[in-house]
Order: sequence, then structure tokens, then C-alpha cells
Amino acid sequence: MDEEQIANFVSAYLKKKGFKETEQAFQDELRHNKTNSSSSASSIDLDFAKRLLSFSEVENIPARYLEGYSKLRSWAYNSLDLYKHELLRVLYPVFIHCFMDLVAKGHIQEARTFFNRFREDHEMLHLRDLQKLEGVLSPSHLEEMEFAHSLRQSKVNIKICQYSYEMLLQYLHKTQTTVILGIINERINFQVFPGQPSSISDDAELVTLSGSTQETANQINKKEVQWGLLEDSLEERLEKAAGLLSDSEKAEVETKDGDVDENKKRTTEGGKQGASIKKVKKDKTAGAPGKTLRAEANSASMAPRVKPELALPIITTEVEQSILEDLRNRVQLSSVALPSVSFYTFINTHNGLNCSSISHDGALVAGGFSDSSLKVWDMAKLGQQAGNTVLQDENDMSTSDPVTGHTSGKRSYTLFQGHSGPVHSATFSPIGDFVLSSSADTTIRLWSTKLNASLVCYKGHNYPVWDVQFSPVGHYFASCSHDRTARIWSMDRIQPLRIMAGHLSDVDCVQWHANCNYIATGSSDKTVRLWDVQSGECVRIFIGHRSMILSLAMSPDGRFMASGDEDGTIMMWDLSTGRCVTPLIGHTSCVWSLAFSCEGSLLASGSADCTVKLWDVTSSTKPPRTDENKSGTANRLRSLKTLPTKSTPVYSLRFSRRNLLFAAGALSKSASTA
Repeated sequence: MDEEQIANFVSAYLKKKGFKETEQAFQDELRHNKTNSSSSASSIDLDFAKRLLSFSEVENIPARYLEGYSKLRSWAYNSLDLYKHELLRVLYPVFIHCFMDLVAKGHIQEARTFFNRFREDHEMLHLRDLQKLEGVLSPSHLEEMEFAHSLRQSKVNIKICQYSYEMLLQYLHKTQTTVILGIINERINFQVFPGQPSSISDDAELVTLSGSTQETANQINKKEVQWGLLEDSLEERLEKAAGLLSDSEKAEVETKDGDVDENKKRTTEGGKQGASIKKVKKDKTAGAPGKTLRAEANSASMAPRVKPELALPIITTEVEQSILEDLRNRVQLSSVALPSVSFYTFINTHNGLNCSSISHDGALVAGGFSDSSLKVWDMAKLGQQAGNTVLQDENDMSTSDPVTGHTSGKRSYTLFQGHSGPVHSATFSPIGDFVLSSSADTTIRLWSTKLNASLVCYKGHNYPVWDVQFSPVGHYFASCSHDRTARIWSMDRIQPLRIMAGHLSDVDCVQWHANCNYIATGSSDKTVRLWDVQSGECVRIFIGHRSMILSLAMSPDGRFMASGDEDGTIMMWDLSTGRCVTPLIGHTSCVWSLAFSCEGSLLASGSADCTVKLWDVTSSTKPPRTDENKSGTANRLRSLKTLPTKSTPVYSLRFSRRNLLFAAGALSKSASTA
């Protein structure tokens, strides 16, 4: 290739890019060189010339994107099984950036062809992302769509072993696919580690989603989080009372032992002595449960105490005594002592049930429907009317109705009407005297279960409100919406107290921290955020899920959080560090509900796969504190039990204060046939 050809390629490239002044200067320089040094021949780097020619051709032929990606894909799939799963991680970011580059250059038809040809490779893990990108039809869409814009502005972090990384570099240099090399260099940040490739089961932890850069998350996660429990809470008072009671019981046992010893000395008959020895053993055995409870109480009380940032409501003496009575009668659960489960099944809902909620004592069950109605069932009244716990919709109100039975067509529930759109969420106050509902009509309504009436309509969101949750102390509640914000409210004000903005897509679920100083939000952007209620600032970003987050739960001690997503994956997070403790793999469909037992030893998860799973929390959250450098396989949560329903997806879960597990869902014929 002579110098004139190279000059023509460079000139054509500058002209194509619109660099008119640079092209003119280049032409002037060429003419100057020809007149001054016509006899001197400059040595041309042939390799450079080939690359320049290749780059010029790529600019003119969008098919090179298709060819380059096809070769990379074929090479990755044909790699050794030991390294294949690591190399395949590179394909998705290369795929979406090839597509967006083609759109940005104006090759719309070629971009659609490319997208449709390879989208099946990534639908399993990135279906929602692909559905969003499918709407990109012009270069302006890349700027207007925030999701696409964020992808082009940030890098994807991929963890990969040293050998896989070297294999990839060797392939790129050998094939000289300049387009693919440019995308990988510009869009992917490799985090190379020595040793063997990571486990396939750890893939979710090793690919950082590009919606939020890891650097930004790391900066936010450095903020301090006061994850302890509230000072002078009812649980703390009960622990102190239990401590004093245990000390008095211990003194009584010692006194009895002393009396028994004296009886032993005075008694000479073998039979009486044997009876005394049996009495001693019995007394010691009777004292053992008290020691066990005291040890568990001490482990729960190890959490630090913090002051509330919100003005807490006053609890009446009657309510306080009722809660303390429940706490005293709480059943201690563990991996060997699983909870009793009460499941409420909705029938004949005709796919109209969107959500359900259960009060803290399980006495009330609410259902939100697509016809904009909210219905609340009183389990005590339902039990009087019929001998079963089946919840039936009013669409089947015949005289032979198993729920209404002999009540001559009278409704077995309380009907609350006021919304003008489907009801997407409902939540009971801690006492059960109020219920909140959120709707597609952008409003939240407060209802009284005592008066059976609507009290307040809260307006603030601009789009459908997906979730609403009462705080653990009542009075305050949090909501989240399609408008990508979460809001804090109080019952006595119709305007929100705080607005939390920062998610890149819908905020689908919200959950309060145990101390009411923080709320957590899960979003369709595949991240979970923790917000300070007082300042409204984001103090943690949790990155690791591969699909939208549908459910959240906070541990009773306030240190850990569980999140469930659309793919069926549950992740346990440490709030103090912002890191994933362990993923929970087991469900095969959406995880719609999560709940910790009252002492925090068990986690219950309800899914669209028609099962409730119980997980051992204590065995997995303790090792990372001392063995953080070990591989994640050692601290996986252990699935204790799977409780299948007949064909009922699980909508909601709730542990009562006495540690009885309540669950609810709607009978689905499609689930049984699927």
C-alpha cells in the first residue's frame, strides 16, 4: 500500500466525520511535503495502515458489527467449560452496545436485524432490559430514554480470573476485530483476580449492573448507618423484666436445691432418697428452658440502641399490655423448631386479586382488587359463619355459597370503595385499627376497620402507587410509585414529609427498618436503596440482582435485609457494610413476599411457584463476620423446609408477635396446569 492510498483513506475518514478544517490542514500538509521532500521516502507502518484501512471499512459497513459479535459469541461458546461461564459474561454488554452504536450511527434497520438475531441468548437473565431497549428506534431515543442513556454513560464491572482475561485479550489481538475491541475497552471494566474461575452459582455477584456504577455505590456505602434498635422499646422492657424474673427464679431454684440437700441428709430410706434425687433432676430440668430463653434474649439484645429521628406516637396502656402479653407468649423458633403456618386461600377471584395483607395477629385479612375495591375479612366472624378459612369473592354470592352459608347472602367481608383504579397494595397498622391501600389512581387511602369508612385520601404521586407500608410504630407510612420516587407520610398530613428520588426506574416495593430511621426501596432498575428518613438521603445502594426487586424484609435486630426478585433469587444484605452476605437459590418464579421470624432466626419466602420456603438465617449470617475472605459457598443459607400449596401462588407472609406464620394467596388454576 503506497503513501497516496493511505492519504486518501485518512482524507475520506476526516471528510466523513465532518472535520473540514482538519481535512484542509491535512491536504495542505500533504502538498507541502510533496514539494519539499519529493525524493525522501517515509517508512510506512504496514500494520498501522491495515488497522486504519480496517477501521475505515468498519465505519462504512455496519455488517462488521454483526460479524465481530458473531465471532466473539462463537469463540466464547466453544471455549473450555472451566472458563466458558466467565467468558460468556462479556457477551451481554458487547451485545447491547453494538446495538446502541448502530442506532447512534443511523443504521436503524441493521440494528434491528442484529438485535432480533441475538436477543434470545440474553432473554433468560435480561428480559426486562431487552424489552426497554426494543423501543430504541432512533438516535434521539438514546438520549431521551434514561435507561439507555445511563448504559452509554457508565461501565459494566465484570469479575474474571487472570487466565480467562488473558485468553480474551489474545483472541481480540488475533482476530483484530477493532469494533469489538473498542467496545470492550470503552464499556467494560474488568476486575481481574488470580486463581481459578469463580463458581457458576456466583455469577449474580460477579457482574455489576451498569444502571449504577460501582464507584458511585462505593462512595454512598461509606456513609454511616445506625442499624441498631430503638431505645426503651417494648422488647427491651420485656428483656429487662425477663432478666429480673430469671434471677428471681434462679434464687428460688437454689433455695429448693438447698432444701433438698437438707432433706437428703435427714432421710435414710433409699426410696425417699431416690425420690429426692428425682426432684433435684426435675428442678434442674425445669430451670433449663429459662436459661435457654435468657441466652436467646441476650443474643437479641446485643444490637446497639439508637434514638428515634421521628417523633414516635404514644401507645395506650391497653395496647401496650396486649403487645407485651404476645411477646411473653412468643414461641422461640430455630432450625429445629419450625413455625406453625396458617394459610388463607382466596377462591373465585377470577384473576382480580392484586394484593393481600394480614394484620399482626392474623385476625384481619385484606385483599386489593382490579375493580378498585378493597375487602377486609374478619377471621373470627368468618369462623362463625363457616367452618373453613376460605376467602371468597362476592362474584359468587349464591345461597349455596360456602362462606356466606346460612347468612342468606350477607357479605362475609367489609367492602371499602373509593379508589378509581386497581388496588396494588394494602397494609394494616400495627394495632389493626387502620388499613392503608395504594392504587393505580395515584392515591393512597386510609381506612378505619372500626368505623368501616374512608378517612383520608393522600395525593402526591404522579403515577400508579405500587406499594405502601405502615412503619413498625404506626402513624407514619412509606409509599413507592411508577414515578421512580418513594415518599414518607404521616397520618395527620395530606402532603408527604419526605421525597426519596434516585432510582432509574419504577420503585416497586418499600420496607421500614426496625428502628424507623430508615426505609429500603426495591426497583425495576435491579437495585435496592436504603434512605435516611430524616434527611431523605440515600445511604446505601445494594447491587447484585439481575431482575426487578419485588419484596423486601428487615431482620428484627436491624442489621440484615433480605430482597427477592422476579427471577426467584433472594439476597441477604449486611446494612453496615452494604455487601451481600449470601444469595438464596431455590424458588423458580417471582418472590412476592418475605418475612423474618420475630427473633430473626428464620426467614420465610413466598413465591409465584406456589411454595413457602423457610431458611436458616443464623447459620449463614454469623460466618462472614470472621471469615469474610472465604468463598461464598461456605455461608449459603440453608433451606430448612419447602411448604408447597395445592396451586396457590403466595401473595403475602406475616409472622405474628407470637411467631405464628400467616400466609395468603389466590387459588390459581393456571398454576396447577403450568
